[in-house]
Amino acid sequence: MRIANIDGRLKLLIGTGAVDVEHASGSRFSADPQAAYEDFESLRAWAETVTESTEPFEPERAGPPVPAPRQVFAIGLNYREHAAEAGEAAPDKPIVFTKYISSFSGPVTEVELPSGAVDWEVELVAVIGKTARNVSAEHGWDYVAGLTVGQDISERALQMHGGSPQWSLAKSLPGFSPMGAVLVTPDELPDCNNLHIGCAINGEVVQDSRTSLMIYPVPDLIAYLSGLVTLYPGDVIFTGTPSGVGVARKPPRFLRVGEHLRSWVEHIGTLDQRLVASKSIGA
Repeated sequence: MRIANIDGRLKLLIGTGAVDVEHASGSRFSADPQAAYEDFESLRAWAETVTESTEPFEPERAGPPVPAPRQVFAIGLNYREHAAEAGEAAPDKPIVFTKYISSFSGPVTEVELPSGAVDWEVELVAVIGKTARNVSAEHGWDYVAGLTVGQDISERALQMHGGSPQWSLAKSLPGFSPMGAVLVTPDELPDCNNLHIGCAINGEVVQDSRTSLMIYPVPDLIAYLSGLVTLYPGDVIFTGTPSGVGVARKPPRFLRVGEHLRSWVEHIGTLDQRLVASKSIGA
């Protein structure tokens, strides 16, 4: 199953088109995209009965497929080459921080660049499909509603200010967490453990990797997190970025006004961000 949030309404994607879930289901399911995760298995069963689209699918009208999760987790240094370029050893357990949902946006956006040093981090994003507590890694995929593409855009000066990393704030400025357009259930993918992931700036590829190179794959992250806290339907996990970020380059290279940032995960989709000047007072 593939679903999306179009103009704030839940859509089921069929081929190259879409179906409005509330209308097509006779109001059995809500139009609210976040509500999809509260009874996800029933939604999937219903979706299997739908065979034809009724409207076009326009990604530029999409919002994040998970617009209002209870909890957002993000994982740092989850690829060995990224840890190495950061000058860090591979972590002996997942490094976890959070992102704030005020930074969430859809897949096709303009992002205002604040003063500082703004970096890119393409990520695979996993969404929880049912309540998880003390789940084993062996059963981790059973708790995943689906996967989408995300960017963990990061303002590095704020992140490192004061000698104690401010990861959550520096990665949660307005527009810094684009996602979507599509959430794809794992059964739709040839191999949900091994997907090509990358991003490019003005057509130049700057990150190019595979999700199979994660230190802690999605099932391991679910096992670790659910062993500490309860995961709820619709919770979001940004699973970490591969190597190739700007701060690790020599000299460092950061995003600039006028540039186009394109991010992708194969079989899932792409993000397109245009970087624009800040409109804030005093900018």
